[in-house]
Amino acid sequence: MEKHKVALESLDPYRIRNDFPIFERKIRGKPLIYFDNAATSQKPKSIIEVEKRFYEETNANIHRAVHTLSYESTVLYEESHKKVANFIGAKNWREIIFTRNATESINLVAYGWGLHNLRKGDEVLITIMEHHSNIVPWQMLRDQKGITLKILDIDDEGRLKLDELPRLISERTKLVSVIHASNVLGTVNPVRHVINEAKKVGALVLVDAAQSIPHIPVNVTELGCDFLVASGHKMLGPTGTGFLYGRYEILNEMEPFLYGGDMIETVTIEKSTWNELPWKYEAGTPNIAGGIGLGAAVDYLNRIGVEKIFKHEREIVGYSLERMSDFPWIELYGPRGNDRVGVVLFNISGVHPHDVAGILDEEGIAVRSGHHCAQPLMRRLGMDIAVRASFYLYNTKEEVDKFVEVLREVRRLF
Repeated sequence: MEKHKVALESLDPYRIRNDFPIFERKIRGKPLIYFDNAATSQKPKSIIEVEKRFYEETNANIHRAVHTLSYESTVLYEESHKKVANFIGAKNWREIIFTRNATESINLVAYGWGLHNLRKGDEVLITIMEHHSNIVPWQMLRDQKGITLKILDIDDEGRLKLDELPRLISERTKLVSVIHASNVLGTVNPVRHVINEAKKVGALVLVDAAQSIPHIPVNVTELGCDFLVASGHKMLGPTGTGFLYGRYEILNEMEPFLYGGDMIETVTIEKSTWNELPWKYEAGTPNIAGGIGLGAAVDYLNRIGVEKIFKHEREIVGYSLERMSDFPWIELYGPRGNDRVGVVLFNISGVHPHDVAGILDEEGIAVRSGHHCAQPLMRRLGMDIAVRASFYLYNTKEEVDKFVEVLREVRRLF
């Protein structure tokens, strides 16, 4: 009980900012305000130092030699798998496959499981709010295997129409692949409910947790999902890192995604056999330093407390929505409640989103304008592009005040 109480105490974003060297930078003479965290997070000194120290002191390939450097590198790399497994509540660290990002993780499932298990007439269910990385691989399988791709819609506030699930899920449904938290609307989806509905017909479930893992506590055992994917670079880790969680028995039966070095057990001219998990899916020399850096990012998040991060983000996004709602010329999208991660999607009446982003950048404020890798969702919302501000543990209400002040200037200029 005491531990839970501590976890809900407020974090101090001003102290946390001291851990991030990039906030010493000025943009056109102005302090950097970084509101593009849904694209990638900034990196604390501890993660940067871990990678630097690896190359300076330990650099060697893993699993390939008995010398000291190789042994140390192997231990560090495997320890990072164990850290990620503990972080998401996996029962076995061998259920964690390191990849380049969530996109590669989903492709690993599509090729390693989908290509070999789906048949013509089978159905895969996704939602209209998916990132392109959770749409395009299933379209590939639709075109190659003749499966049916079904779509779960949202209501006008940006929440899934859960009442449509019984109609969309049938005995033909083999996989439900759903985003946990929307990178566009910030909506946190009730994935446990979706998983329960899928399990009634024996379907597997993949959860895209790229936008939830960095911000809210996630436990794969409690959720009961079969696969979960995430990107390390969105959770303070290095770019080019990510992971796939998969239930051991499923990963053990799946076919490899990539073939070659280190993923084998034996090779003869006639045939090859595969390595044990997780190395069966990590062919070739991996991003060793990045994987170790991802483990360090997990250490950092554990020190802060993900529950604290979510509490802080809810305060920031609530404050932002409150300030922005004062202006009738700002159109806001997504749920109005606080059950959302730190994402605010908006447009300013009569002003192109790229112009809004450009003027914000002149004042040192980084946001993203575009379709946010979710074109079907943007069309469902009745537009092509919009501006997105996304927050993280180091953002402050004072930054939001400056942001809103510049938005008023944008409106005045146009």
